[in-house]
Amino acid sequence: MKQLNGVITGITASLPDYILTNEELATIVDTSDEWIMTRVGIKERRILKGEAQGVSVLGTRAVDELLVKTNTPPEEVDVVVFATTTPDHPFPSSASIVAENCGIKNAFCFDMEVACSGFIFGLEVCNGFIKTGKYKKIILLAGDKMSSITDYSDRTTCPLFGDAVGAVMIEPTEERLGILDVELHSDGIGYEPLQMKAGGSKYPASYETVERREHTVQQDGQVVFRHAVSRMA
Repeated sequence: MKQLNGVITGITASLPDYILTNEELATIVDTSDEWIMTRVGIKERRILKGEAQGVSVLGTRAVDELLVKTNTPPEEVDVVVFATTTPDHPFPSSASIVAENCGIKNAFCFDMEVACSGFIFGLEVCNGFIKTGKYKKIILLAGDKMSSITDYSDRTTCPLFGDAVGAVMIEPTEERLGILDVELHSDGIGYEPLQMKAGGSKYPASYETVERREHTVQQDGQVVFRHAVSRMA
């Protein structure tokens, strides 16, 4: 039997309707369209508005469209993986919530938390499942509701992030196509300059952590840039 590779057979994305432009952001925090465009090249970002609207809302829309686009009955899906830093809840997994919303009843589901690297890590994990020969249809979602952990008084981080989720269908092939190779690496030395400090088991939520805005993204941009260039470029 030839070696199996995972191949992406469908791709969809879900974006919120609300657009937060640089001009509007400049009314919230000390910044400007010129400052943002010069440094990061971002003109606008999408924001998921409304009460009790978690990342699974976007994930559900993306998967519903993916099932139609790939002509896949929900009961044929074997695995659902959701790479996200902003799940609806610590548990259950947002992957399980999306699967339930989309009528996927025969799959096992779990979340992965690898921040910006989530989709690439997810591809490698899903490709590993495909290579076993046990699984035929795997859905990988990747995305976040970053607005839920963004400090809109911090001009060094708030222009960078928005909300969206993408989804892909991964299926097996015996051809030399698809996911041929992935190289992964992690370096925990550089975690402090880019983190959300509180909300985990080390610093559980408290009045003090909320007051110090430790439940939002905190970044030392210059340190992160130097580390990224030296370790990832």
